[in-house]
Amino acid sequence: MERMTVRLRGRVQMVGYRMFSEVTADRIGGISGTVCNLPDGSTVEVVAEGRRESLEEFLDELKIGPPHALVRDVNVEWGIASSEFRGFVTIL
Repeated sequence: MERMTVRLRGRVQMVGYRMFSEVTADRIGGISGTVCNLPDGSTVEVVAEGRRESLEEFLDELKIGPPHALVRDVNVEWGIASSEFRGFVTIL
């Protein structure tokens, strides 16, 4: 199990990005973690754990985002899973 922390910048707030992330994680399956808007108004942070293959598929989808999003910059950090999450949820 691995962990990835992704910060996505651009038009990613107020476009349904967090819901998109939840639905996509559920569709791929085997992914747990969180998604939240950061206070700068243009960044979303995703922390996800799962199998590397699932996380890479998830990352590919996150780079695209929902229809009205425009992802301009993606920063990914990989690490070891902590197993602290149960499911994939939005942090408000």
